[in-house]
Amino acid sequence: MLTIAEVQELVQKKVDGFCRKNGSGAIYKPVNYILSLGGKRLRPALSILSAQVFSDDIEDAIYPAIAVEVFHNFTLMHDDIMDQAPLRRGKATVHEKWNTSVAILSGDAMMIQSYQLLHKTNPERFHEVYDIFNQTALEVCEGQQMDMDFETRNDVELAEYIEMIRLKTSVLLAGAMKIGAVIGGADKVNADRLYRIGEYSGLAFQLLDDYLDVFGDQAKVGKQIAGDIISDKKTFLLIKALERAKDTDAEVLKYWIGKRPKDPTEKVRAVKAIFEKLEVDVALKEKVMEYHDRALGELDAIPVEKERKQALYDFAETLIGRQH
Repeated sequence: MLTIAEVQELVQKKVDGFCRKNGSGAIYKPVNYILSLGGKRLRPALSILSAQVFSDDIEDAIYPAIAVEVFHNFTLMHDDIMDQAPLRRGKATVHEKWNTSVAILSGDAMMIQSYQLLHKTNPERFHEVYDIFNQTALEVCEGQQMDMDFETRNDVELAEYIEMIRLKTSVLLAGAMKIGAVIGGADKVNADRLYRIGEYSGLAFQLLDDYLDVFGDQAKVGKQIAGDIISDKKTFLLIKALERAKDTDAEVLKYWIGKRPKDPTEKVRAVKAIFEKLEVDVALKEKVMEYHDRALGELDAIPVEKERKQALYDFAETLIGRQH
């Protein structure tokens, strides 16, 4: 059985090969650039590991997994434009390094390339994989629209936020794992279990990102710290704080929401202090553990020997152990 580190290495080699085939044409330089920024390649790795749960032959899972990774990075490229984000994994975003038009066009090319890779799926599994991929891609777009809608609303409820991150973040991880399970020969019940494992893990992953954005170390996180506070992004922390805040705390939060000072230091300090006082960071971590436990419950229920699932257990523990 391959470990997650071994599969990540395999995925990286395939991504490197994909970039070499792209060459150095103007439209492909930004594609190769964003893929060169690294990341843990979790989605494609987990897709392949999901196939391994049910089959010793993972070869058929590789191209669909790389398709997921290329699609994922396409969404990051376009999300960065919409968010006006200056950094991605500690480096300049594509629209900052080149310009917005280049980032849009190169992102479009990546989406097309993801389908080219997907078409290399084993024909016996292609239609089912294709349907999962398309549904996932559409839901990611729905999640991004919800995220943008939240920017102009001050009445976002926690349940709405959870649904947004489920669509924007979790379904891609869930879809990737279900694709791997299908290619590995899983029946519907167990393919759906892999989907739910990805869904719950993705929710935990995004909630931890919310935490790290405010309480993390920029050198480790690889993006601007407290960017969510600066831009008034509706995250678990802010929504929960607005629910709990009373009197002076509520007034301070309302004062800072909507303000974009040239030097955001005071805003970040004030809002972060309220988060800590109201213990919304503690509530977030409790929610992360809830989703973690749900994912483990689904993994436990898959009726194969534990050795086949070990890499997924290891991933779950690594996710919870992310450093800040």
